Amino acid sequence: MGNYQCIKFEQRNKAAWVTLNRPEALNAINMEMLNELDQAMEAAESDPNIRVFVIMGEGRAFCAGADLKRVRDATVGRETGGMDSFLSKLLAVTVRLEQLPMPVIAAVNGLALAGGLELVMCCDLVVAAESAKLGDAHANYGLVPGAGNSVRLPRKIGQTRASYLMFTAEFVPAAELVEAGLVNFIVPDAELVSAVDGLVDKMSNKSPLGLARMKRLILDGLEMPRQEALRAEILTNNLHAKSEDMQEGLAAFKEKRVPNYTGR
Repeated sequence: MGNYQCIKFEQRNKAAWVTLNRPEALNAINMEMLNELDQAMEAAESDPNIRVFVIMGEGRAFCAGADLKRVRDATVGRETGGMDSFLSKLLAVTVRLEQLPMPVIAAVNGLALAGGLELVMCCDLVVAAESAKLGDAHANYGLVPGAGNSVRLPRKIGQTRASYLMFTAEFVPAAELVEAGLVNFIVPDAELVSAVDGLVDKMSNKSPLGLARMKRLILDGLEMPRQEALRAEILTNNLHAKSEDMQEGLAAFKEKRVPNYTGR
């Protein structure tokens, strides 16, 4: 699918599998990778056969963050557009990943640091290998987050835990972040892909419209007052009652058969 240099993109079992593919640089993010991630998300959104989006890393890291050589070149004017254009694109890509109208799974192998952690936090579910470590890492290089760590991380794991990760720049074993709510579960390294395949199987036979609407309610509800979020849920239910997918689900229940959802 497509002509990609910094990622791999394949469709498997109703899922788009995107693999960050700069293993020699620990899958560090550059502008080319961001453009290709944008293309991959466009392709996934436009294909009704894709029900889940998976992102992982090639080699021994998920993603070590922004390519610091490119960052340095941008800040001293050696690259056209400079740091502003890179951070604007990085922020746009992370927001788009977070807002994809389908479940997004991070399959975390090795290190997920700084911008890599920002990618992880934009995913709905996080499955990590036993050897995986996550961290903010910006403080190690005199940097500050630019794509959401200071905003999403406290919301995900609480202010004190987020402050610790950001101020110390410590690389934390993924197993320690399960209880914090950042990681769903840990699997042996060799079982990471098969575990994610299992999750894909569980979700890909559900109503894509129903999952998209649940995801929207979750994301919007986090930013709404409680009563407003409850009203939004009722309004969404009223709208969803008119959908073909809801009628198909109820008919399949009555007829004791597997439903065939179309996303309408």
